[in-house]
Amino acid sequence: MLDRFAAITRWLSGLLMFAGAAGIVVMTGIIGWQVFGRYVLNASPAWSEQAALVLMVWFVMFGAAAGVHEGFHIRIGVFVEALPVRIRTACRAMALLIIAACGIALAVWGAQLVLAVWSHVIPTLGISRGFAYLPLPLSGGLITLFAIERLAELAAGRERGRMEGRV
Repeated sequence: MLDRFAAITRWLSGLLMFAGAAGIVVMTGIIGWQVFGRYVLNASPAWSEQAALVLMVWFVMFGAAAGVHEGFHIRIGVFVEALPVRIRTACRAMALLIIAACGIALAVWGAQLVLAVWSHVIPTLGISRGFAYLPLPLSGGLITLFAIERLAELAAGRERGRMEGRV
């Protein structure tokens, strides 16, 4: 069962990284168009800055969630690596529990923020401000899911290798 779950989360993480990469490409195009409009046409589009900001929130939050799955989040492992195996495993479990708690907080409070601002419209884009913040609860849920998966792997003794993103 853990293998099937891991396959699904691996696919989901890959999808998040693809979406993040696509978001960076699109944002770069939007910023390029804004610069071209400003300096060549002397009329930059009003929507470009807000569109780039919305995209950035989306791809940064999805990248953060994928980072929990892939293990490329920021950490200092020298101290933990020097500990005995049992204590090292306990430290990794504690770190994953903290990550899961942060994911839950992000999901809950992010959802409250989305609901609070859903009726507000971003004037230059004509979309809901809540849409701009929707990645907060989505990535919070995914961060929690990925942390739980990593905890299950740790408990099953199937911890990922150093290069595959250990906590």
